[in-house]
Parts: sequence; structure tokens; C-alpha cells
Amino acid sequence: MTTPCIITVAITGSLPQKRDNPAVPITAAEQIESTHAAFEAGASLVHLHVRNDDGSPTSSPERFAQVMAGIRQHCPGMVIQFSTGGRSGAGRERGAHLALRPDMGSLATGSVNFPTRVYDNAPDLVAWLAAEMQAHDIKPEVEAFDLSMVFQAAKMAREGRITGPLHVQFVMGIQNAMPADREVLAFYVQTLRRLSPHATWTGAGIGRDQLTLARWSLELGGHCRTGMEDNVRLDRDTLAPSNAALVQQVVQLCEVHGRHAATPAETRALLGLPAGV
Repeated sequence: MTTPCIITVAITGSLPQKRDNPAVPITAAEQIESTHAAFEAGASLVHLHVRNDDGSPTSSPERFAQVMAGIRQHCPGMVIQFSTGGRSGAGRERGAHLALRPDMGSLATGSVNFPTRVYDNAPDLVAWLAAEMQAHDIKPEVEAFDLSMVFQAAKMAREGRITGPLHVQFVMGIQNAMPADREVLAFYVQTLRRLSPHATWTGAGIGRDQLTLARWSLELGGHCRTGMEDNVRLDRDTLAPSNAALVQQVVQLCEVHGRHAATPAETRALLGLPAGV
């Protein structure tokens, strides 16, 4: 397998506190600086939530615009993906920032249990978010927390509501959702290839499963996600020093598996995106 590996860095989630690691970037300046360091370490795609300076979650288009402008200035060609997740907004507020036209936007195509709540993605909201992405020439990253979401994404693509080819992220290791299981991941990949032969995919493991999913993804020909949104620790006892350190771990795994971290230009070619600015 010689296909370059797209390394996605999810620099910060939308939890209202820094959890137990003060290195999690919160302010716009911190997020830009952390993304730049991860970019130099080998990440070519950044998944963005934004927060207010006090750490509280926000869906403010102004804050998204500020962070996006800084990343475009300091990380030429890096693919910018906005989250449309539910922690920083409700209903259509979750897509208010899509008018800024990032390269990509996350799109969960169904609902799923999280540790203490339901991640609610009602069909009408999913349809609206997908339509907004099409209207603004944004490529969706389908967030698949179970197999039904893969089937729904393929159906939406057949109906022309998602512009293909699909890019799917398989999320494993969230409490109350799909655990990290290699046979299940292999079946996900097999099913995606059957439903959408030209699709690309990324594996995302949560917490202690982060590196495990990276290894499996490299073995199965996929791409990798890392970052402090998913794992603020390198292991149970050691705090991750930075997003760049987590990216460097995946770069080393790529080398072990005979692959290399995709450049921004390679990433855009693999995902069918236009050249970066």
C-alpha cells in the first residue's frame, strides 16, 4: 500500500472546559498556532470546533472566520473542515458558519448514543446541512458512528443530495456507541467499497483507541485522524503535550506501514478538492 495517508488533526473539541490538559487550544490565536504546529508535523486536514475565550462552546461564524483566516495564512493548502456537531449549537445554528465556504464540513447522517446524551441528527436537519454544503461547494465528511449511516450516505449520494465521491469517517471507541473492533471496521470498509467504490475513508479512534484505529486504518488502506479533541492523553497516565506530538505519532506509524503523510496537494487530489489558496 503506497497511497499517501491523509492525517486529520482535530485540535480541540467543544467541551466547555479544557478537561485535564492545559495544552488544549482554546482562543483563536491558540488554535491557529496549534494547527500550524500540527501542519508542520504532517497533518494536511484540520477539523475545527471553536470556542469563546473563556472556553465555552460557540457556533459563532465570526470566530470560525477568524480561525480559518489564520490557518489559510500560516498553513498554505491545508484542508479546512468545519464541524457541524451538536455541542456548539442547536438545529440550523449548527450550520450557520457554512456560508464561509470551508473546504469540508462534517455531516453525521444519523443519531447515536453518546456517554451521557443522544447525539441527535434528525433527518430534516441532515438534509438541510447536506443542502447547505452543496450550495456552498463544501465536500461533506460523513461521520459514521454505525453501519446505517453508511447506507444513508450512499442513498443520499445516489439521490444527488451529496456530491460524490463520498468521504466517510468511521468513529469507534465512544462509550455507548460502536467500540473499536477490527472485524467491524473491516466490514465497514468492505460495505463502503460495495456501495460506493470510489469513496475514501478515515478511521477515528477515541481515547485509548486512537492509535489502534490509526494502525488498522493504515493496514486497510484508509486514512487517519488524531488530535486532542479525541485524546488529550498519550496513554492513561501521560498528558499529550500538543496536537503536533499526536500527529508525529501517526507519521511514525505511516513509515512503519510503508506509507507517507499526504501533502496538502496530495490530500486535495485524493479528496477531489480544488487546489488550495
